[in-house]
Parts: sequence; structure tokens; C-alpha cells
Amino acid sequence: MKPDLGAWLGKRVRVDVDRPLGSTHPLFPELRYPLNYGEIPGTLGGDGHPIDAYLLGWEEPLREAEGIVIAILVRADDAEDKLVVAREGTSWTDEEILEQVAFQERYFRTRLRR
Repeated sequence: MKPDLGAWLGKRVRVDVDRPLGSTHPLFPELRYPLNYGEIPGTLGGDGHPIDAYLLGWEEPLREAEGIVIAILVRADDAEDKLVVAREGTSWTDEEILEQVAFQERYFRTRLRR
């Protein structure tokens, strides 16, 4: 059973970026990241690795960032859910979030939780 990530909503977190904006997926080189993507160090997600996070609001490739968890992407057909972390002081609608993460989430049955 995968962990409920609801406690992360509204929390400030640090994300170690392992797939910076513009990079490609190591197993699927046709998948290019239009945003920074990484993990929350010291956590454990449903796949046995640190919890993954999409970063919204940064326009340059990063190695790490701090932001606020504004949403959770709950995957009905995967072992892990994802956090959505936004740059402090930015605001995102549900539609904007889903548009930003569609490049990867289109492969899953995902719902947005706020």
C-alpha cells in the first residue's frame, strides 16, 4: 500500500533535482522534461525510493530548490504518487498544474489533490 502524501500539502520542502529542465529521461530519451523534477531527500515513496516532485515556477535548470507543496498527483495505476512544489509567491490553477505535468502524467490515470 502506498503512503498517503496528504501531510505534505502546504509544507516547505527542499527538492534535489535529478532531471533538470530540458533534460531527457534516462530510459526514454524521447521524453524531455519541460520543468525541473527531483526528489525530497530523506523520504520514502511507494516505490521504495524518495518521494518525487515536480517543480513549478523556475525557468532555468536547477540542482536543488525550495518551495511549497501545492498539490499531490495521485496515480491510480502506479506504486507512487508525486508532489507538486511551487516557487513561493506563485499561484497555479488546477488546469495549469495538469498542463505542466502532462508530458509525463499522460501515461497514468492521475487525479490532482489539493
